[in-house]
Amino acid sequence: MTDYKTLIDAETWAFIEKTNSYYPPDTIDYTITQQRAIYDRMCGEFFAGYPQGVSAETTAIANGISIRIYRNAVPNKAAMVLYIHGGGFILGGLDSHDDVCAELCARTGFDVVSLDYRLAPEHLHPAAFDDAMDAFEWAARTYDRPIVLCGDSAGGNLCAAVAHATRGHQKKPAGQMLIYPGLGGDHSKGSYVTHAEAPMLTVRDLDFYKHIRTGGVDMTGDITLYPLADADFANLPPTVLITAQCDPLSSDGGAYRDRVVAAGGHAYWFEEPGLVHGYLRARHMVGRAHASFTRIVEAVSALGRGDWLW
Repeated sequence: MTDYKTLIDAETWAFIEKTNSYYPPDTIDYTITQQRAIYDRMCGEFFAGYPQGVSAETTAIANGISIRIYRNAVPNKAAMVLYIHGGGFILGGLDSHDDVCAELCARTGFDVVSLDYRLAPEHLHPAAFDDAMDAFEWAARTYDRPIVLCGDSAGGNLCAAVAHATRGHQKKPAGQMLIYPGLGGDHSKGSYVTHAEAPMLTVRDLDFYKHIRTGGVDMTGDITLYPLADADFANLPPTVLITAQCDPLSSDGGAYRDRVVAAGGHAYWFEEPGLVHGYLRARHMVGRAHASFTRIVEAVSALGRGDWLW
């Protein structure tokens, strides 16, 4: 058994306990409607507001997909960010990651476009992927600047799937920032074993989310669902992966990095010691999470500038 009392510091335990007080570990046993209500309330409790100088506009693109565009009063037009939120493909939306996107906009200066993709089980795979592709194509038509993909958890999965699918496009992503993403790694080894019962996310949770997203259909080998199943990792954009040590998904970061590098591409993976899945919400109460968010901001800025620093 992993000794989380040693790995996780007091600040992070306080974050875990605060999260669990709103979003109990057994929430996946509730109905989807109940889970969404619990998740939305929890996200609201962590909402940190907008930094000064950031404004947001909610609008819609093709097929009625809602987006929220964040703009800085002093814009940096070197690039823009397409942000895709986490939530196991069944939770979240424009409000769940509202302050994260606003802070990313404030600290990079880039316009940030957040995507409200369709959720399962009402919309099974590939609905979320299709929406992410539509949003990328909209951004490519709308912005005359490089596009950096950025997403956490389920959103990181969707970013990687878009990066793989758009390699041959005239305008492809300039980079991707994947934050504790689930990329379809091998559940029989690595963090899937050592952190199968981690606080905040377990392998049981992952199996539940996969079942809901796919409707229980075996989609092994579908690279739009599992980017690590792709046989070709050539010509992908520069990629930064940041994962949490105490998270069953962490090994996906290293596996994906290795595949990109082996194909001659640029990829950097950093595993945050002692952090847990979902720690973006802890960036104002946990020193390690604050430092990690700064790393994420700096990586997004560098990818947008075209500066490969790693």
